[in-house]
Amino acid sequence: MLRVFGLGAVLFGFWLLLSGHYTPLLLSFGVASCVLVVYLSARMDVVDHEGVPFHVSARMWVYFPWLMQEIVVANLAVAKIILSPKMDISPGMVVFHGSQQTDLGRVIYANSITLTPGTITTGVEGQEFQIHALTAADLDSKEQDEMDRWCTWVEQG
Repeated sequence: MLRVFGLGAVLFGFWLLLSGHYTPLLLSFGVASCVLVVYLSARMDVVDHEGVPFHVSARMWVYFPWLMQEIVVANLAVAKIILSPKMDISPGMVVFHGSQQTDLGRVIYANSITLTPGTITTGVEGQEFQIHALTAADLDSKEQDEMDRWCTWVEQG
């Protein structure tokens, strides 16, 4: 029940942030739409530990700046490759073993890999993540191990 009210509060807060209108009529429309979405979500039984992952919220505030830093570094590396006259690419595929225990943790890890330019997660099978990289340097297991540790830490909430 706490997750249902939490979901409603988050949805309404997000609606307020995006709307920017605070007249009584529009506020009542916002409340009504949030109540409808929460009701439908509860009826569909998707308001659970993974559907509304409040347990990872606090750690995401620490993980997100680290991920943004990694994205910027990867962007600069890809821009350097693209702007180079040699176009020094050596694409490859590799399989990494993740240590995440839940589907949510695996989704966070796979999406984090895909968000960093130069790499994309092409498949997930159990604990195995198939990754395509633009260069051989992007296939460095040390970087993937660090991201794996971060994602596992976030998953544990």
